[in-house]
Amino acid sequence: MATSSKSPTVPPPEPKGLSSALTRNIAALKARARAEESRSSSQEKLAQAVTAFTGSMTFVYVHLVILIAWVSANVGVLPGAPQFDKSFVILATAASVEAIFLSTFVLISQNRASAAADKRSDLDLQINLLAEHEITRLIQLTSAIATHLGLPDGQAEELSELKRDVAPETVLDSLEQNDV
Repeated sequence: MATSSKSPTVPPPEPKGLSSALTRNIAALKARARAEESRSSSQEKLAQAVTAFTGSMTFVYVHLVILIAWVSANVGVLPGAPQFDKSFVILATAASVEAIFLSTFVLISQNRASAAADKRSDLDLQINLLAEHEITRLIQLTSAIATHLGLPDGQAEELSELKRDVAPETVLDSLEQNDV
């Protein structure tokens, strides 16, 4: 493995494999994504396909060719091509209508992405609340063990607060009151 002379660090070693829980989670998330995609309506799939194409360099190249051909024909650079839009009004109108439709397709895709992000955010919140609850229980158990063994840290002052579950509704109320 070669390291760059500019960096004093080296990358961590590649893991030998993923844990079974992580492998299961990845498979579950992929299966969920496939299931959600299969439930998409044909209109949603069309909007996604249009947005994917319009967000590509192929789309840019196609438009560049059309624009060059249009302008070349209408300024008389292309021999034999009729000048059909000398003032470029048709080009401007076509571009405006296209922009309206493209904006709509982008908004549809953004709404879909936002809904998916909201679902992931809800999942993150639920997992974080569960982890906080589990950690609180572990602190209670560890503190009880320390107290039973007569260790001084078992009764540490800051542990009493850590032994209590967080009430998410109270945190949200506090955040709203403080405009955070």
